[in-house]
Amino acid sequence: MALTTDTLTIWMNNFANKVEENKQHLSDLDTPIGDGDHGFNMDRGMKAVEQKLATKPADLTTGFKTIAMALISTVGGASGPLYGTAFLEMAKKSTSTEDIGELLDAALAGIQMRGGAKPGDKTMVDVWSTLVPDVKAGNLTEDKIKESVEATKDMVAKKGRASYLGERSKGHIDPGSESSSYLFKAMLETEGLL
Repeated sequence: MALTTDTLTIWMNNFANKVEENKQHLSDLDTPIGDGDHGFNMDRGMKAVEQKLATKPADLTTGFKTIAMALISTVGGASGPLYGTAFLEMAKKSTSTEDIGELLDAALAGIQMRGGAKPGDKTMVDVWSTLVPDVKAGNLTEDKIKESVEATKDMVAKKGRASYLGERSKGHIDPGSESSSYLFKAMLETEGLL
């Protein structure tokens, strides 16, 4: 479960493709409970990531920093800083380990620190906190990814723009959870990553 610069690039390109294919869907999810632009923002960010990774990073730490900076500078709203922080924390951790589970642990801690969300708040933390242990245990599946996203539908948002809606945020899937699911699906599909 050790990551290399090659598998990181394949993983990110795979993630970028999923975001591009689903950008309208992500923005549609965001419309009733957010600004309606999550998919288009993420697509812009991931295109920037693909461009930056086209010149192969020297090492894993550089790769993660490159991804983080591209996302922070191009993705609007809360998603840029949250995803950016996740990759910055992975960059820091990658100086001591290449293990994907440990890297994702650091990323999750960073997301929680940056956004102040905890499991049950109807944010991307719900997906990350459910799936990172599965990655570490080596039993991540498509079904588990899907279940983790579906679970956000009946939650009441306690963070972010959706929290202004209170009870009315129920019945909607959290868009950040959905985009996070693409990150984990891309990882699952990236040969040699797990």
